[in-house]
Amino acid sequence: MTDHHQSTRGKPRVALVTCTALPDLDPDDRLVLDPLAARGVAAEAVVWDDPAVDWSRYDLAVLRSPWDYALRRDEFVAWARTVPALVNPADVVAWNTDKRYLAELSAAGVPTVPTAWVEAGADWTPPADTGEYVIKPAVSAGSQDTGRYDLADPEHRELAVAHVRRLSAAGRVTMVQPYLGAVDTAGETALLFLAGPDGLPFSHAIRKGPMLTGPDRGVAALYKEERIEARTATPEQLDTAEKTLAVVPRGTERLLYARVDLIPGPDGSPVLVELELTEPSLFVGYADGAPDRLAAAIDTHLARRS
Repeated sequence: MTDHHQSTRGKPRVALVTCTALPDLDPDDRLVLDPLAARGVAAEAVVWDDPAVDWSRYDLAVLRSPWDYALRRDEFVAWARTVPALVNPADVVAWNTDKRYLAELSAAGVPTVPTAWVEAGADWTPPADTGEYVIKPAVSAGSQDTGRYDLADPEHRELAVAHVRRLSAAGRVTMVQPYLGAVDTAGETALLFLAGPDGLPFSHAIRKGPMLTGPDRGVAALYKEERIEARTATPEQLDTAEKTLAVVPRGTERLLYARVDLIPGPDGSPVLVELELTEPSLFVGYADGAPDRLAAAIDTHLARRS
């Protein structure tokens, strides 16, 4: 981490929070640096678990790419509670880093992918039907430890059981979901919302192509590579996203950003895959003006704290 405090005296200081593997931020996140500088904001990449960092010296700490937290979630959540000016806030981090929040959203009426939960240490028997299923841990990032299994294939059934057993033995809660075939054609739509003076307005949307091609074989990197392109959100997608955000605990007024990931369900209507409020890729490089809108959102939160 480079200490720019002497050269930026008098300017608002913002930490863009990352991890050791990405000390200079993800390339998409770097696109906000120039718009922030143009607004008189001094921003720098800061590694979340660097013990030398004094977080009180920053006017705002913005979670961006701390993507190594999944196997250290308790440590990460505890760290978040020590940062004075964190966005999104620490209680949101605690709620959103465990995907069991999906059960809460489903109970509140949000259309979600049906999910079976296997508690840590528990056994799991595959369902009798022979459809395709996705298995992943409730705490994960970057599609790590995630696999797709065709239960009509005896080998896949064995691998699915082994996958759950591996996660369970490691003390992790497992999610088992039917694979939605529309992701192979329509793809996944991510709708991005960035803070403004009057709330959390919609900014832009992107399409992610299918990523899961078979059983989990492990990921050497922080995340699986994604195929991304710009997309125009439909009114129905926007409506589902707004309904999702409407039931976020304590509201969305405190949020700097939100990402709502949707896939068409069996009847074609959008269903929620994930609500990303902690450290989502924001894909600002795929929409005109999005880097400046993110800078404006950061400026809005700085103004609220001044």
